Amino acid sequence: MKIYTGYGDDGHTQLLGGQRVRKNDCRVAVCGTLDELNAVLGVVASREIPAALKPRLQAIQSDLFKFGSTIAAIGAESKMNLPSVTDADRLRLEAEVDAMEEHLTALRNFLLPGGSEAAANMHLARAVCRRAERLLVELSAEHDEFDEAILFKYLNRLGDWCFVAARLINQELGVEEPLWRGADA
Repeated sequence: MKIYTGYGDDGHTQLLGGQRVRKNDCRVAVCGTLDELNAVLGVVASREIPAALKPRLQAIQSDLFKFGSTIAAIGAESKMNLPSVTDADRLRLEAEVDAMEEHLTALRNFLLPGGSEAAANMHLARAVCRRAERLLVELSAEHDEFDEAILFKYLNRLGDWCFVAARLINQELGVEEPLWRGADA
């Protein structure tokens, strides 16, 4: 099977259910940003990180595929019985954030994204996640046929998860977190 089809050569792409839309459609922007987030998390997983984070990253990457299929199926006659992100997935993220925070010192300063390469990439994942949130807000204004509340909550918690995971990675690797010094810098 060839990887290229040529169907997108005119600036259109096909969503789940067969609907063709322009590649700048908000659904495509959200799906593309989720794909970018998934790729950044894959980069993090390929780096030196605490072993306990690797299966968690894979679970989140799987969640992002479910999330993307929900968005790509908006407007389709049938949702094709696709899996979707649930409130249980959000609750799992919250429990993981709480567990990671138990091992971290309380924050007294803002942090600059960085430290180890893996933590810097995790901060990049957090920033991409926040962009996906903003795009989802835009999409929800255009389409009301999906449960945006669960998706909003999931992305919001995932951004928090990425921040805390970046801190944990730096701590486990013995790398000092870069602090923002404000006007003193």
